Amino acid sequence: MALRSEPTARQMRLAAELRRLRDAAGITGREAAASLGVSSAQISQIEKALAGVSEKRLRAMAANYACSDSELIDALVAMATDRTHGWWEEYQERLPTTYLDLAELEYHASHRWDVDFLHIPGLLQTEDYARALFSYVNAEFPLSEVDLRVEHRMKRRVIIERPDPIPYEAVIHEAALRIRVGDRSATRAQLARIQGLSEADHVTVRVIPFELDGFAGADSAMVYAGGPVPKLDTVVRDGPHGTAFIDAEAQLARFRTLFRRLESVSLDPERSRDFIHTLTKEL
Repeated sequence: MALRSEPTARQMRLAAELRRLRDAAGITGREAAASLGVSSAQISQIEKALAGVSEKRLRAMAANYACSDSELIDALVAMATDRTHGWWEEYQERLPTTYLDLAELEYHASHRWDVDFLHIPGLLQTEDYARALFSYVNAEFPLSEVDLRVEHRMKRRVIIERPDPIPYEAVIHEAALRIRVGDRSATRAQLARIQGLSEADHVTVRVIPFELDGFAGADSAMVYAGGPVPKLDTVVRDGPHGTAFIDAEAQLARFRTLFRRLESVSLDPERSRDFIHTLTKEL
């Protein structure tokens, strides 16, 4: 079987978890290969996501590494054997791979948390808002490229709009709600969409108001995607050098704590809806 030339983020996560299990067991790649009756190169290819791994081999690896976490093993097996062809695959070679990786991550997520301070979270954006945002950030792009990105972002909303939506929580700063990315009409429609979605049982929206004293967490924007087990959660953050997918257990614990801290200082869902309603009436 040919080696992968460009593994997806999901494939790389599986590979990283298998490497972590081996490291935790104190077993070298050579020893792991010998116990499975394969070459060291094959173990290396699996751990670099250049090659896949069967359920039988994965369970053998977990047994050799003395991993007794059956829920984690089952989740890794599901990742290794998943053959889903998602809607995002039609954008291969048309959009950056990060777009596809994020859509795939969301598709498999058990829940989703968003924190944003300057923009409305992507899953809550209207088409007009997304178009104004992409047009400004990518001013050099032709209209067709902007349309492609808007189309992709609108399709991502399916995870909170489908018949079996995932639980979704968003913490949004007042600044993001007030900044008019589009015109007055588009901003009003954007606020109305957030307010309407926040009334759904699976959606929770909280607002951090300007008037909050002692708030210094404006650099805490994140996308937090829950995995089938907490060890497989993922945090996505945009930075000056691109988008980072964060999955180290200590970092995940820190981001979980950070989200709950931000949640605790924000307005409760009912007051947040009232707050957004007041902003809408001001437009």
